[in-house]
Amino acid sequence: MPAAAAFNATDVMFLQMMLEQHAAAERLLALAAEQPLRPELATLAAAIQVTQRTEAETMTGWLRDWDQPVTADPAAHLAPGAHGGHQVLRGTSTADLDLLRTTDATRFERTFLNILIAHQHNAIELARMETAGGAHPEAKALAHRIDTSRNGQIRQLLPMLSG
Repeated sequence: MPAAAAFNATDVMFLQMMLEQHAAAERLLALAAEQPLRPELATLAAAIQVTQRTEAETMTGWLRDWDQPVTADPAAHLAPGAHGGHQVLRGTSTADLDLLRTTDATRFERTFLNILIAHQHNAIELARMETAGGAHPEAKALAHRIDTSRNGQIRQLLPMLSG
């Protein structure tokens, strides 16, 4: 069996933060699945969900293979240099999800689109952090795919805001 490729703290942080981001997306997409969305948005949301579940399985596997925790220590961001000088991105919050839960049906889709677009933008920023500072070739390749796919999703979502 070949030796695992080297990884660094950026790789671990990327995977942990992306797993947290995917968990938030799962909650966001579950709320949307309960609402009547236009067909193209419902199809895209379902595709995002499938893709992110597959990515999460891969990322979890790498962290376990590396004997690293799947979730970051909540206090780690307080340690000097814990994130290698990277800012911690604001992810989709409980407040965002609460807003969506309480949004009436006539405004739900627009609110959902705004939150999802911001959420996917955050994924791009995380991916770019990894491609700039990661060491593990497969994690960097995944980050590149995430950057490309989330940009494509945002390009599909933006016109829906005006339609």
